[in-house]
Amino acid sequence: MEPTYVLSDAERDRLATVLRSVAKHPYEDYEAFSRAVGDLVARGEVPGFFTEVCARIRADRDSGASDAHVLRNCPLDEEIPVLDLDDPVADKHAKKKTFVGEAFLELFAQLVETPLLSYATRFNGDFFTDVVAINRYSGMQTGFSDSELVYHNDRTAHPVRADFISLLGMNCPDGDYIYTGFVDGRDLLAHLSEEDRRQLRQAQFVTPFDVFSRDNNKDLTVSEVHPILENHHSFRYLDTCTTAAPGAPESAKDALLALKNAMVRADKTRHRIRTGDLFTFANQDGLHSRDKMEINDPARARRRWLLKTYAFRDAAAAEQHADRWLDGVRGRVGD
Repeated sequence: MEPTYVLSDAERDRLATVLRSVAKHPYEDYEAFSRAVGDLVARGEVPGFFTEVCARIRADRDSGASDAHVLRNCPLDEEIPVLDLDDPVADKHAKKKTFVGEAFLELFAQLVETPLLSYATRFNGDFFTDVVAINRYSGMQTGFSDSELVYHNDRTAHPVRADFISLLGMNCPDGDYIYTGFVDGRDLLAHLSEEDRRQLRQAQFVTPFDVFSRDNNKDLTVSEVHPILENHHSFRYLDTCTTAAPGAPESAKDALLALKNAMVRADKTRHRIRTGDLFTFANQDGLHSRDKMEINDPARARRRWLLKTYAFRDAAAAEQHADRWLDGVRGRVGD
């Protein structure tokens, strides 16, 4: 996938200097950190090129021109720690003393007007999480493994799902080729008949919770019965896992097969996230995957680290889940 914008080294360094001025700690006091980043915008300290790029992305999303964008050569922390894969979250908190990557993601979210959210039972409720291969999940179908991932949207089984996901490449080895695939929901819709769409809009499907969610909450097993197709082209689907609910009619199973066929036929985008890349895309209005195209050093590939944020579509979408907020923290939801 061609980048939407490639920062020059001078632009990257200028923006990094601005972001380093944020003195608040994103993992100890997210609200203060978010306000400090917002103050940069209010004081006019954000370079004009970046506000223009974010305005372009916001316009693309609003118009339907594109729901997937790449920015290249983005600012990162000067020192990127090597994480202990037994417990990378605790290790990051112990080793990472600067937060340029986090400030960049927060600034991007504010400029494209997509409020961040976090999950209270995941990663201590952090708003900035890590896509990294945790040892105990090796080979499993979870984003926190070293495996490929089928087409899905994040947290399919959960009642609250992000509208957008942003991934910032912190450590992406050059010699290994791991791609993030994306298929736009509109392209899927184009390959489905009216009857298939009608069936997919019915609450007659279920999705099991992923292993990481079950480890954090033993009460989670299988989702409530849910539709697959929502809004105009939002798909709630985890390939190979989402199935017709017990007792669902044959027409539901036929529609599920039609969706699988549509996934084969639909146009797809693939992007190899490099160190310093930001890949941002729709979580609900599309599906994404992880494809290991060429791994030349498995141990090195397992060190791949992406810093990740979840975001609502806009402030109005965040308001819909206001009853799930905890402790007055903006965007923090339960399971």
